[in-house]
Amino acid sequence: MLKIENLHAEIDGKQILNGLTLEVNAGEVHAIMGPNGAGKSTLAYVLGGRPGYEVTQGSVTFDGKDLLDMEPHERAAAGMFLGFQYPVEIPGVSNVQFLREALNSQRKERGEEPLSGGEFLKLAKEKAGLLKLDMDMLKRNVNVGFSGGEKKRNEMVQMGILDPAFAVLDETDSGLDIDALKVVGEGINAIMRKPDKAVLLITHYQRLLDYVAPDHVHILAKGRIVKSGGPELALQLEEQGYDAVMEAA
Repeated sequence: MLKIENLHAEIDGKQILNGLTLEVNAGEVHAIMGPNGAGKSTLAYVLGGRPGYEVTQGSVTFDGKDLLDMEPHERAAAGMFLGFQYPVEIPGVSNVQFLREALNSQRKERGEEPLSGGEFLKLAKEKAGLLKLDMDMLKRNVNVGFSGGEKKRNEMVQMGILDPAFAVLDETDSGLDIDALKVVGEGINAIMRKPDKAVLLITHYQRLLDYVAPDHVHILAKGRIVKSGGPELALQLEEQGYDAVMEAA
């Protein structure tokens, strides 16, 4: 589904990714772990098409198409979703308004008919229920006045409504308490754990992986993947730390 080959990327002239190679197949969950400054968020931003991140070498294909040749809205319409480490607040725009416009814009890009107001509200209520988010929250301005956990749950509701084929989730566990972490993890499984979907989880900790079990775990350091393994690799990192595991690599 996603194939990254020898990816190099920089921001403001500073090289961050240095030959990253990774392949994610449909039906798989891959976890990316690594120390601060390793390039984890840069990888997420490059895949999402965030301005300012320049690819200097390498390629990324998504379902056989050149992802790097697409604009951000084209990537979203093609089935790519980026979950932010720090979801932004949008004063003056309700969640319902924002999400309906986003969904129908994607449907238009794909040549599909827009959802009516009633159809959208039914879908939104279903997805909000998965994340135990009250529908009154969806009527409020996007993330304004939300706690950290509410912002992350709201973002997962967005993911459920947009129904992407591939989700890049950048430290989705950040700012979550124990209960919210369980709800978000179960929501990710309900929305994305399907044979035709795939997930790239970027995280520092094992705790999210207790709920969203990865098929593959990769250590990212100095802009490239230095070690890969199964779920046991995350447990090893939790016990020994990055330095010890990478020294043994």
